[in-house]
Amino acid sequence: MVDVQHWLSALPPGVVYLIVAGVIGVESMGVPLPGEIVLVSSALLAATGVVEPEWVASAAAFGAIVGDSVGYAVGRRGGRPLLARLGRRFPKHLGPAQLARAEQSFARHGVWAVFFGRFVALLRILAGPLAGALHVPYRRFLVANAAGGLVWAFGTTYLLYSVGKAAEHWLKDISWAGLVLAVLAGLGSTWWLRRRAHRVTSTDSPSGVEVASDGQSAAVASDVDPVRAGNEH
Repeated sequence: MVDVQHWLSALPPGVVYLIVAGVIGVESMGVPLPGEIVLVSSALLAATGVVEPEWVASAAAFGAIVGDSVGYAVGRRGGRPLLARLGRRFPKHLGPAQLARAEQSFARHGVWAVFFGRFVALLRILAGPLAGALHVPYRRFLVANAAGGLVWAFGTTYLLYSVGKAAEHWLKDISWAGLVLAVLAGLGSTWWLRRRAHRVTSTDSPSGVEVASDGQSAAVASDVDPVRAGNEH
């Protein structure tokens, strides 16, 4: 992340905003990219005055909302075969087991999986294409997508921006003690947000998911139809 931040600091602010929007947008379409690393690095740059936090957050939100919408359209047109191809191309990120977990989250929580999925790496990538493939109503998807994108982008940016500004001030007046407190505050807030998101999206038991011996997995919709559940939510 330090290398990313150093690389971004050498670019004009406008280019940084475009990179933030582009990387997060492509990631939201279903392609594993370091969107969160780019956002964190840019937010910390904002604390040093290199870029403006409101523009970083706006670019991130724009990329998240548009990217998820494009991913939704692609998933709706390509369906499950598209997700299977993505799994073969990116087996570590979008393999059968990951797809089954994401699908089960949609079956349980409907569009709320889109909102909280913005804070979880797996669903941040799969939410758009999977919602499209499951034919979740676009209007409901868009509301959850926009809300999650705005909260994630502005919350992450301004949290890290505030931590960075506080650390800079404390380093001048209270030396390293301020930096330690600032880092702990930031880590604690981020941990709390992720814990809340994982409570909604994680699956503690393997019930509902069967992994075959050949490496393929399938969601066993014992009493839950993912498409119907997504629609009802």
